[in-house]
Amino acid sequence: MRSALLNVMVQAATKAGRSLAKDFGEVENLQVSVKGPADFVSNADKRAEEIVFNELQKARPTYSFLGEEGTEVKGSDGQHRWIVDPLDGTTNFLHGIPMFACAIALERNNEIVASVIYNPAMEELFTAEKGGGAWLNDRKRLRVANRKHLADAVVVTGINSRGRALDLLQLKQMAQVVPAVSGIRRTGSASTDLAWLAAGRFDGYWEAGLAPWDVAPGLLMLREAGGTMTDYAGTTGSVWNGQVIAGNEIIQGQLLKIVKAVN
Repeated sequence: MRSALLNVMVQAATKAGRSLAKDFGEVENLQVSVKGPADFVSNADKRAEEIVFNELQKARPTYSFLGEEGTEVKGSDGQHRWIVDPLDGTTNFLHGIPMFACAIALERNNEIVASVIYNPAMEELFTAEKGGGAWLNDRKRLRVANRKHLADAVVVTGINSRGRALDLLQLKQMAQVVPAVSGIRRTGSASTDLAWLAAGRFDGYWEAGLAPWDVAPGLLMLREAGGTMTDYAGTTGSVWNGQVIAGNEIIQGQLLKIVKAVN
């Protein structure tokens, strides 16, 4: 059974998801317009954040709020903060690719205690609460895959390849990871990467330069599914340092060893 807090989060995510699904249906028509869909998608993102903010604020008016679209409110509670990415996978959305999500995490005293990742295009609702496990559509309990050899693993990452130092470093890392694994994927949505990792669809994940709202919802999802996450130094993963290496304990360790050796 969901807690009252998780119900609030699910309601906010699904309401925003309905708005995103409606806008997503218009993207294909806009692809052939002169102006293009970029402004439309930006507005869809902002509308989704406004919906999430209003729903959460109505239910818990004393909680702080940090949103990817720039909404930041300091609440009087002092212990709780919502961390939100209303549209994780904007580029996918822009191109009519149904790989995006509305992602919400609840932080209590600097620890993520509940999260929701909702993809309205695929009708997949991932939820997690500390100590309560991670679930897909309230029916299937999530467990990380049990593969023990990196050579059998499919790993996921994210990279912009725009020539920034961080992107160039990741290309160097990828050159070492590719021959060591069964395959590499790139979904374009960090929260989806972590949710699918928790569901056993991927075996490992690494990426740097991530924002807190990219990591926070999936962090708890992964841990409740039996996975582990660290930064590139091998210390416990944080939503604030922007680095993620994740998987089951064995695969995560093997992937970490490769990534750490590249500089």
